[in-house]
Amino acid sequence: MSLRRPAKNQPENFEFNSSSLAAANKILSKYPEGKQQSAVMALLYIAQRQNDNWIPLAAMKYVAKFLDMPYIKVYEVATFYTMYNLSPVGKHFIQVCTTTPCMIRGAGKLVEACKEKISENECELSSDKSCSWMEVECLGACVNAPMMQINDDYYEDLDKEKTLKILDKILKGETPEPGSYRGRINNEPENNRKTLMDYKNA
Repeated sequence: MSLRRPAKNQPENFEFNSSSLAAANKILSKYPEGKQQSAVMALLYIAQRQNDNWIPLAAMKYVAKFLDMPYIKVYEVATFYTMYNLSPVGKHFIQVCTTTPCMIRGAGKLVEACKEKISENECELSSDKSCSWMEVECLGACVNAPMMQINDDYYEDLDKEKTLKILDKILKGETPEPGSYRGRINNEPENNRKTLMDYKNA
């Protein structure tokens, strides 16, 4: 695993807003007394979502104080798991799966689209600072390859043209519809085929 370092430019302060605080307290209520520190991963994720998809050091310190646990333990969690972004990624964070199934189905074309629309380099903010992209390992939607994840949503059955249209909408401040871009529901077979029924009638 590569070394992950926090961004050089850091905000001085961080605290949960009202909706994040409500979400954090709701999560804490599910833990037995004295076990609230086990919620550290969930609270870090809440902090990340509030802060345009990345976690500054001030947020780690805030979560540590919130959970009454040593700051270094929160830091260890945040820097170990790749689901936490340690530097700005923009309001829209695009993750392109390039593992084997997606690669075979044309993930390289999705990468080309990101380079054209967002930035030539991955992990680099777009010119308007609204988004960035990166290649990632398997996102678990192999049947609908190639695909990418934007924040919490999956965009599947893509090609370069469809990806460019999705990125155009994001750059215009719009929210593209997630899901399959070949009209499939979830990961149903192409053309609504029923494989087992076909065998039965053969």
